[in-house]
Amino acid sequence: MAHILVTNDDGINSPGLSTLAHALEPLGRVTVLAPDHNWSTSGHVKTLHKPLRARLTQLPDGTPAYSSDGAPSDCVALALLGLIPEKVDLCVSGINAGANLGNDVTYSGTVTAAMEAVISGVPGIAVSLDLPEDQVEPCDFSPSGKIAARVARLVMEHGLPPDSLLNVNVPSLAYDELRGVVVTRLGLRVYRDELVRRLDPRGKPYYWIGGPPPTGISEEGSDFWAVTQGYVSVTPIHLDLTDHDSIALLNDWKWEE
Repeated sequence: MAHILVTNDDGINSPGLSTLAHALEPLGRVTVLAPDHNWSTSGHVKTLHKPLRARLTQLPDGTPAYSSDGAPSDCVALALLGLIPEKVDLCVSGINAGANLGNDVTYSGTVTAAMEAVISGVPGIAVSLDLPEDQVEPCDFSPSGKIAARVARLVMEHGLPPDSLLNVNVPSLAYDELRGVVVTRLGLRVYRDELVRRLDPRGKPYYWIGGPPPTGISEEGSDFWAVTQGYVSVTPIHLDLTDHDSIALLNDWKWEE
């Protein structure tokens, strides 16, 4: 029986985590190890300067789970380094409340948790639900759970190339309204960040990085285009960030004085 590690960056109490864990149960044994609080936009963190703690706890529905005070990538590292003694065959991270498209993958704790698994030789999948920025009602993660199980089943059947993971983004639609699954490339996110300067009660300045929500360029074949068109986006990501096309160009530079 396959052993699947489930984690996230929204924290142990996130409904998306519970939905994901239960959606994957038909595929094998599921172990949950997730942060004890929200680590959204944490990026790829590795905690080396302080001890990490982990404890046995429960998901809100009573499902046994482990939580840690570390980042999402720390949770994966803890599990794979021996906190969970049984061999892990697959790591699935999510379901994130919000899309992780384009350059988001460098910020996303959801995606970098899957990256941490891949670094340790375990296939990784990151799953995110594209939510409207003004979403106020509880969202339905169940369509994303079904998609996650479908993707996980295929990964377990076919495997993934070395040093690769899948970044899955699901539109906020009912399952039968999804137009299908497309394999995409990373698109271009458009960030509209603004620096907000304020003063504390003692007159000292402090800063927030604020601004309107990011948008994206809807270029056909990209992850942003797929989600806006109602398709599930599956983007293969490789850990080799080398710009291979630039190697020859740089070799033509005069590096010696």
